[in-house]
Amino acid sequence: MASSARGDGPRRRRAFTAAEKLAHLTAYEQAVETGQGGAYLRREGLYSSLMTEWRKLRDAGVLESKKPAAKKVGKLTAEQAEIARLKRELALKDKRLATTEAALDIMGKAVALLETISESAEQDPRPGKR
Repeated sequence: MASSARGDGPRRRRAFTAAEKLAHLTAYEQAVETGQGGAYLRREGLYSSLMTEWRKLRDAGVLESKKPAAKKVGKLTAEQAEIARLKRELALKDKRLATTEAALDIMGKAVALLETISESAEQDPRPGKR
């Protein structure tokens, strides 16, 4: 008599609605921000590859356009995949732009501070130590 790997027998593959996918994706992304992404996946019995696939579907607008019925969401069309890729690229560029703007702001403040220090040093007639 052969035994299965699990004591309770084989399990049926789970199917998720679009609303469930969005809810899991949102919860997973929040867990990742606190360093608990892996724990969330283990607790829910999900895989990181699912999160990647669902993120692509969400970014392409496929999940939002579906009604919360139990319909399966299929693979992305070439156009949807390109839209998702461009959205990810835009988000990355926006993040880089924000970082660059913050760095420039900090550099501007540093220059102003150095100018203030330089002006006050020029006005201070104290003799230097020898």
